[in-house]
Amino acid sequence: MIEARKALANRLVEIRKDAGLTGDELSARCGWHPAKTSRIQSGKSAPSEDDLRAWCVACNAEDKIPDLIATARAVESMYTEWRRMERTGLRAAQESVAALYQRTKLFRVYASRVIPGMVQTPEYTTAVLRSIQRDRVPVDDVEEAVVARLERQRMLFSGRHRFGLLVEEYVLRAAVCDTETMSDQLRHLITAASSPFVSLGIIPTGCHRPQLPVEDFYMFDEAEVAVELTSGYLRITQPREISDYLHTFATLGRMAVRGADARQIITSAIDTLG
Repeated sequence: MIEARKALANRLVEIRKDAGLTGDELSARCGWHPAKTSRIQSGKSAPSEDDLRAWCVACNAEDKIPDLIATARAVESMYTEWRRMERTGLRAAQESVAALYQRTKLFRVYASRVIPGMVQTPEYTTAVLRSIQRDRVPVDDVEEAVVARLERQRMLFSGRHRFGLLVEEYVLRAAVCDTETMSDQLRHLITAASSPFVSLGIIPTGCHRPQLPVEDFYMFDEAEVAVELTSGYLRITQPREISDYLHTFATLGRMAVRGADARQIITSAIDTLG
């Protein structure tokens, strides 16, 4: 989001320069303090739609107003706080992405914290969502949220979708649930990986890392990336930024083991659980 806001700021600087105006001259034409222009141009402050209109009018660039407003709206819609998304419970958050999942043909998922949602068991999902609910969601609709996710899973494995999953070995050993639930989840992961629609890669702990672990992210074809942050959900639609995630996914993928080697790592994690 910071990069997107900075890119918008750079466009405004270019428009001002093309008009032959200094920052002080633009501020005078817009009727605001020069400090406001400075904050907008540095990306520290997000311009309102009225600010964008005034900027373009001052620069005789009214034709750029619709595109700039569309860009600004996209920037502001990129980030959603978990607390705002989940204020009515977890089920709504699960259902809100159903249409996006349904129209996606190829999913690329990188997981550094938890097993990807589309291959979770109901019990594992319950443990993960219960942890989230206890931490930040006042409404307890975990059971309904689990049902919503399971309905989405059935839709996803209809044969119309493909999955490229990259999972850090740490995830296989993270104690997010009880031993029995985790053991069942890992066995289910092995089963899911046998599907012709699923490509599973495990990134071993201790391997040579040209790419450090990053935040969990989901790629929906090459149209959108969802990044799960501690404080919220980041939605990326800019082609250049999507390209960055494609590159990261490819780099991480070259570090992963697959097939029998991946199953061996998962089996080792199961054995460790006892």
